[in-house]
Amino acid sequence: MKSNPVKQKLRDGKPTFGAWLSLDNLHTARLLARSGLDWLTVDLEHSAIDWSCAAMIFAAVADAGGVPLARVPEGNHYLIKRVLDAGAWGIVVPMVDTVEQARAAIAAAKYPPLGNRSIGPGMHCLNFGASPSEYYEHANEEILVVLQTESPKGVENAEAIYSLPGCDAVMVGPADLRFQMCSADGRMPTNDELEAMIQRVIEIGRRLKVPTGIFAMELETAVLRARQGMQFVSVCSEARMLAMKAKEIAQRLGLQYEATAMPAY
Repeated sequence: MKSNPVKQKLRDGKPTFGAWLSLDNLHTARLLARSGLDWLTVDLEHSAIDWSCAAMIFAAVADAGGVPLARVPEGNHYLIKRVLDAGAWGIVVPMVDTVEQARAAIAAAKYPPLGNRSIGPGMHCLNFGASPSEYYEHANEEILVVLQTESPKGVENAEAIYSLPGCDAVMVGPADLRFQMCSADGRMPTNDELEAMIQRVIEIGRRLKVPTGIFAMELETAVLRARQGMQFVSVCSEARMLAMKAKEIAQRLGLQYEATAMPAY
């Protein structure tokens, strides 16, 4: 059975870099799977990618030697079971604010006795190049569980959440964190206030020896976060990569680039 190199890199204290897949396009995924990035995460929370397309993307990434992950819409048993049975090598769980939410997500990703994931057929073993019996025996070791911190409440509970067995890494969602920090009168946090919250996450992760990560909007930011000690860093989405290159070409040609064509991330 194939081993998960991203889990090993995280355990070794090395940074990993990946990208978000938000387009329901198999060819795009196949190209990025050969880019050298450590992992690719299919975004099932905010994109219109359906289950069948997601399963094909997981397979294409795995067959190319990459690590396919899935950001589930919510950290419940049903959604986590579906993406793992469809062949994802791990999950990214959004909006984890409490220990109870974190514990439920981890349990859903683990077979008994470590969790409550149900045994079922699927494409999971194919993507690991394993027989069903091999997969059931080793999946708990190889499936990656990344929990997202995206609110002040999540930061407040970070130490208890990150200390849970089975939490392989945590990832800051800076856009949601900024909006969740909005005050009752509608005031958005300053850049310094947001950065202070992110640094709290980095410090807690470092102290507990739990890898931290973030969604970086620009390549320079991704490099900076890795230098700060973050290990699970998204450099961009394929949609934003496409739009950024299109903007560059348009500007060099003296054309007007429509600002609304640039994805938020």
